[in-house]
Amino acid sequence: MEKNKTLFSLITIALISSICFVGRLAFSSLPNIQPVTTIVILVTIIFGFKYGLAVSITTMFISNLYLGMGPWTLAQFAAYAGIVIITALLTHFLTRASTLINAFFCLLMGYFFGFVISLVQAPFFGIKTFWIYYLQGLSFDTLHALGNFAFAIVLFPVLTPLFSKLKTKYFT
Repeated sequence: MEKNKTLFSLITIALISSICFVGRLAFSSLPNIQPVTTIVILVTIIFGFKYGLAVSITTMFISNLYLGMGPWTLAQFAAYAGIVIITALLTHFLTRASTLINAFFCLLMGYFFGFVISLVQAPFFGIKTFWIYYLQGLSFDTLHALGNFAFAIVLFPVLTPLFSKLKTKYFT
């Protein structure tokens, strides 16, 4: 039975990462608007820390193979690790929160993502110019945050029951 649970875990991570990859590609023409952050947050709430981290890293690695690798990939890993950690710490609250509250949380994580990306990139551009660099990207962070909010409003009611049923059927 443990072997099946491991197989189901790998399949679940692969399938959800594929959904994130396709979602990222589908919206790649819009700057910083994609469903990955929202889905990673939902996966972390329902399946837990290690699944959220696995889905986020797998998604960024695969999508950056297609869209382009660079130093920003490590920054994306760091930003998503932070988002997964914060979400895991707040899971008790977020599981009981309304879709609107979760959408606001996703919105905030869009800004957090941009801040971490800028922070990790700062050594490449100079620590002294960090705030200038960060503020110049704030409009993109706002698009990411608003996109997260919209995706959460649409995806949380649809994916929560699906992911919860999947977890109940194969992981308990």
